Amino acid sequence: MPKIKTNRGAAKRFRKSASGRVKRGNAFTSHILTHKTRKNKRNLRGTSMVSDVDQKNISRLIPYK
Repeated sequence: MPKIKTNRGAAKRFRKSASGRVKRGNAFTSHILTHKTRKNKRNLRGTSMVSDVDQKNISRLIPYK
């Protein structure tokens, strides 16, 4: 079997957790931050898990990560 190519765009956006689930960064954090509340910006820090529906597809894009 040949090796599977990693999707480079997905590799930059997603990581796998220790349990094998896929982590992602949050959107809405790059600009126009003056219009967002302090609480909203604080809650957007860190990472979130990808939804269960998308787990399988994204795992195929990053097979060796």
